[in-house]
Amino acid sequence: MALAENLVIVFVAGLLTALATGLGAVPFFFVEDFSDRWNVGLWGIASGIMVTVSVFGLIDEGLAYASGGVPTLLIGGLLAGVALVEISDRVLGNVDLGESVEHDRIDGHDKGEGKARPNGSGHDDDGPPLEAVAFADGDLKKLVLILGILTVHSFPEGVAVGVSFAELGFEGGLSILGFSIPLLAVFMTVAISIHNIPEGTAIAIPMRAMGLSNWRMVGAAVFSSLPQPVGAVIAFVFVSWAETFLPFGFGFAAGAMVYLVATEFIPEALSTGAQLPNHGRNELLVGFTAGAVAMLPVLVI
Repeated sequence: MALAENLVIVFVAGLLTALATGLGAVPFFFVEDFSDRWNVGLWGIASGIMVTVSVFGLIDEGLAYASGGVPTLLIGGLLAGVALVEISDRVLGNVDLGESVEHDRIDGHDKGEGKARPNGSGHDDDGPPLEAVAFADGDLKKLVLILGILTVHSFPEGVAVGVSFAELGFEGGLSILGFSIPLLAVFMTVAISIHNIPEGTAIAIPMRAMGLSNWRMVGAAVFSSLPQPVGAVIAFVFVSWAETFLPFGFGFAAGAMVYLVATEFIPEALSTGAQLPNHGRNELLVGFTAGAVAMLPVLVI
């Protein structure tokens, strides 16, 4: 299969994960509010899927490619993935666009107050996501700046998708439109897409409070994940041209994903479910278990 065709397939997979973020805003076309119980469950499902695919998919593949002995490259990749997420979170935590978000009322709706934050780099009490504010203001220059910020935040998810396509075109994959797609790539694309849905909802909630249109909410949600298809292509090119480093690539993606679950998904779920019985832990556990069970077929890859 020609390299150009491979790149298109990987880019489309990454684009699908970005578009899935917009699904998080779709319920607001039909309802005024989104229950915390449902949100916590979604975060739980995303967490269960990500951990299962990372451990039984990415790490397992990394071990298969690692030459006997201690899988040094795989371990190095795991640590590098954790380091990237931690460093990017620290960098993004210090992002300041030079103004606080202080709005009174728009279209009869109260706006939140506090410092804007990149999506996923904080919780509801930290202020609305940066992309939500930029879309509300219609500030093109600010949107371009925020896209650069989001590139850092979304890169690990894009890498996970790109690395999972390492065996694209090889025998034994799932035949889709005449192409042999690795089963791991299918699972990873689905996993990232499901993870993006509650992130899209997290962006849409403050925009709903701002009184903005439904389609603006969808646009802001998709915009927040646009760097993912680019990251997927870059990662795929890397593992295709440097097959020796495949264990590092698989480890990097797995380390980043598991660390994201531990430091962002689960804290976000517990923050969202703070007013629920047992602080939403029951919904989180049920969602996590459902996500893990749904990805059990990864065990046979």
